[in-house]
Amino acid sequence: MVKLIFIEPSGAEQEVEAPEGWSLMEAAFHNGVDGIEAECGGSCTCATCHVYIDEGYTDKLEPMSSNEDEMLDCAAAERKANSRLSCQVEIKAEFDGMVIQTPDTQI
Repeated sequence: MVKLIFIEPSGAEQEVEAPEGWSLMEAAFHNGVDGIEAECGGSCTCATCHVYIDEGYTDKLEPMSSNEDEMLDCAAAERKANSRLSCQVEIKAEFDGMVIQTPDTQI
């Protein structure tokens, strides 16, 4: 299991554990993390699972697809250099301890 720390819009931190192979969105959804809407269920057709990844981990992520890049342009919250769609980030062992911040709004 990989330990992840989500920072919710309220500022509350929620530590969760999730298996490798799940997406960050699945980890958030299955653990009741506030701030992830995930309206499309992980098919990368919306931007309601937008998150900010701890910059210490961004170089460990797989490159962003052009579809994810386009969807992030439609995100309700500010897009930053560390923005990703949580449905497109597959959890790996090296993510242990990663901090993921959810934006103030997804819609």
